[in-house]
Amino acid sequence: MSTLLVVHHTPSPATRELLEAVLAGTRDPEITGVNVHVRPALGATIPDVLHADGYLLGTPANFGYMSGALKHFFDTVYYPCLDAVAGRPFGLWTHGNDDTAGAVRSILKLTGGLAWQQVARPLELTGAPDGAARQACHELGATVAATLME
Repeated sequence: MSTLLVVHHTPSPATRELLEAVLAGTRDPEITGVNVHVRPALGATIPDVLHADGYLLGTPANFGYMSGALKHFFDTVYYPCLDAVAGRPFGLWTHGNDDTAGAVRSILKLTGGLAWQQVARPLELTGAPDGAARQACHELGATVAATLME
């Protein structure tokens, strides 16, 4: 069975709502053979990353950058995992009041350094989550989880 690690920082109701939509997608009944492990960014560990077969990352965009919590996650796991995780699939969603480009750019630099393979376009969501945003998050979760089906 494959493991999908969902690492998130969801301090607001909006980001929490998007996380729930992503998780619903990962648990679609048509997706089998995938265990989903959900970890807050401040609690995700090196063993979590090493034992996962793929990753989903979620963060608010804060001051033009990823959240400090997700940055801490990368600071913690980057070098210890660098040579062991190349080629693993990942997806990303961000939420901001008006701009997410800096957050996405910084995360893509780090995932590129880890040589993770982007399997879906990053979701850049702004404003209050609506039905379209929730559906896009659901599809992102399902897409990344489906890449891990055995």
